[in-house]
Amino acid sequence: MYDITLLRETEFPITQEYCYFNNASIAPLPQRSQKKMAWALQELSRQPILFWQQQGMGMAAAFQEELAAYINAADPQEIVATTTTSAALNAVAQAIPWQDEDNIAFCEIEFPANAYPWLSLERDGIEVRRVKAVDGGLTLAALEKAVDVDTRLVAASAVQFFSGHRTDLQAIGQFCHKRDILFVVDAIQSIGHIPVDVQAMHIDVLATGGQKSILAAPGSGFLYVRGELAAEMRPRLIGANATRDFLHWLAYDLTPAEGANRFQMGTPNLAGMFGLLESVRLLRELGLEQIDQHTRGLTAVATTLLTDLGYDVITPRHASGPITTFKTGLSQADSDALVNYLAERHISVVKHLDAAGEPYIRLSFHCFNTADELTQFADALRGWL
Repeated sequence: MYDITLLRETEFPITQEYCYFNNASIAPLPQRSQKKMAWALQELSRQPILFWQQQGMGMAAAFQEELAAYINAADPQEIVATTTTSAALNAVAQAIPWQDEDNIAFCEIEFPANAYPWLSLERDGIEVRRVKAVDGGLTLAALEKAVDVDTRLVAASAVQFFSGHRTDLQAIGQFCHKRDILFVVDAIQSIGHIPVDVQAMHIDVLATGGQKSILAAPGSGFLYVRGELAAEMRPRLIGANATRDFLHWLAYDLTPAEGANRFQMGTPNLAGMFGLLESVRLLRELGLEQIDQHTRGLTAVATTLLTDLGYDVITPRHASGPITTFKTGLSQADSDALVNYLAERHISVVKHLDAAGEPYIRLSFHCFNTADELTQFADALRGWL
C-alpha cells in the first residue's frame, strides 16, 4: 500500500479542509498535474509555436505511447486525445458502417454520455435495446437474454455512475468477442481506479473524459479504438488534422488518418494533455491494484456505517467499485438540505435521482480518501438524524 498520509500532504491539499467524497462528479487535480498545466499555459503565452514544436509534439507521441501501455493497447496509434466521453462516443457512433438489421444493447441506467450517442441512431432505423439492470448495472445473464444474431454493439460502463455497480468486463468482453459483437466501454468512473486490459477484455472501443477517475482536467480525455476496427470506420465528424495528408491544407483529401488518429478534432488541449499524463504517471506510481483495493475497502466501510444508521444502500457488495449510494428516504428538498448540511461541515457529496425521481446520495472515493473521513461523515449524519 502506498503512503496515503504523504500523498494527501503533497498532492491533494483539499484533504486539509474537506472530506471530499465527490470524485465521481469531478475529482481534484493532483499538485503535480496542476503545476504541469500551469507550466504549459505559461509556455503558450511566451512563444506558442516554439512550444508546440519543441515540447508539444513530443508530448503528443508520449501521450499515445503511455496511454497505450496503461490499458495494454496493441499500438499507440489506437489512442487519440479527446475532450469528453460524449464527444468520443458520438464520433464513434457516427463512424460505424451500420446495416439496416443491426441492433445495439446497453443497460437501462447508463449515463447519458453512453446512451445518447446510440439512441440518436434510432432516427436512422437502428434498433436500440435497453437491458434490464441487475444489482444496479449490466450483467452477463441479463445481456444474454437481450442480444441476438443481429446485435452489432454492446455498450457498458466499467463502473456505473449511479449505483457503483462494477461490470464484469472480462466476462462480457469474452461473450461479445465470441459472437463478433463490438464491445464499447465508458471508463470515466474506473480508469484511474481499476486495471483495464483492452486486449484481454476484448474491448473494441474505450472512452473517458479526464475529470473523474483519471484525476485530470475537464475538457481532456482519451479514446481507444482497436486498430482493425478503426480501419473500417469512416468518421462523419472530421477534424482538420484527421486526414492522411492533413498538412496539405488545401488538397481537401478526406482519406482518414491511420488508426484512432482519424478521430482527431483539430488542435488538441495541450495543457490538458500534459496534465493528464502527469496524473496517469501518479496513478501508475501508486499502483491501480492498490487504489482498487483501497477504494473498495472504503466502499465496504461506508456500506456498513450507512446500514447501521438505517439507510438503504443500493451499491452491491459483491460487485462494487469506488462508489457508495444510498436512498435518503426524504423528499427532494430535504435531500438537498442534507447535502447542504454536510457541505457546511466540509463534507462533499452529491444527490442523484433515480428514473422515478426518488433522491439518493452518492459518495465516491479515490486514492486519497480515508476511513477516518468516513467516520466524520457518519458522525455528521448522526447529527442530522
